[in-house]
Amino acid sequence: MFPDPQTLARALLAGERRALARAITLIESTRPDHRLAAEALLHEVLPHAGRSIRVGITGVPGAGKSTFIEAFGLNVVERGHRLAVLAVDPSSPRSGGSILGDKTRMEELSRDSRAFIRPSPSGCTLGGVARRTREAMLVCEAAGFDVILVETVGVGQSETAVADMVDLFLLLLVPGGGDELQGIKKGIVELADAIIVNKADGDLEAAAGRAARDYRNALHLLTPASAAWMVPVLTCSALARSGIDQVWETVEKFRQTMSAAGRFEERRAAQAHAWMWSEIAETLLQTLKDDPAVASQLPELEAGVTRGFLAPGAAARQLVEAFRNRAPSSE
Repeated sequence: MFPDPQTLARALLAGERRALARAITLIESTRPDHRLAAEALLHEVLPHAGRSIRVGITGVPGAGKSTFIEAFGLNVVERGHRLAVLAVDPSSPRSGGSILGDKTRMEELSRDSRAFIRPSPSGCTLGGVARRTREAMLVCEAAGFDVILVETVGVGQSETAVADMVDLFLLLLVPGGGDELQGIKKGIVELADAIIVNKADGDLEAAAGRAARDYRNALHLLTPASAAWMVPVLTCSALARSGIDQVWETVEKFRQTMSAAGRFEERRAAQAHAWMWSEIAETLLQTLKDDPAVASQLPELEAGVTRGFLAPGAAARQLVEAFRNRAPSSE
């Protein structure tokens, strides 16, 4: 049982960690009454949000995202910041379950009182993030966390939505990845605000340097996302905790540069606009699915599509027409 939104908001603004955890749980709930309560909560805390730097982190498999986030996070809190990590774990397409093991992979950071780690299942949401990640960022900011890290489930063709909800998008790579990864990385590289080659230690240190040079050369062939910012390519070793200072300095330089050019707030405004339309699309789809007129025709149309008797486009059109022509509500 959740407290009323105003009570929860007061506890959240007072910095109570339990209140923050409960707020995110409320936000992630799909129950209609919980959604209304979550909207009321966000209305209360929204004036106190927006003061953080939001950093998205993605990477190829084996790039060491959790190790990097722990090293980077410890560096951030040691500088006097409060850090929230929103780590998105992939959900099973069969059971819908998720391991949510990020806190076990960031053991040292999870014990630090200046950090808050919240793993969430991705559910059915594409883009490498959970549907409510944006709202979770807002309540973390309202609770006083001034650096927000969003870790995606990984790199894939559809897993780029995090770039549309953060201020700075970091792409984590490893040396010696080979040409077989280029098809995965190209679209992500075009969205990245900074590229970090991790595992630059031991036998891989020289390879990391070569990989960084190759990416710097490749970036000259791409159109930068902003004329105000040239995408840097850095090397680091999260395991050895080397090169992490330069990553944070890059984050600070990015914020200063983009703010001076007027692009920082402009980017956030565009993201808020896109977020609204994303919510409209999700809400309309759920409303259509829940409509009795649609539900009555859905089994027959689905059977026709799966048996090959009906084109999916025709079935979709019939369902939309049934929704549009349904009997008006008696309310």
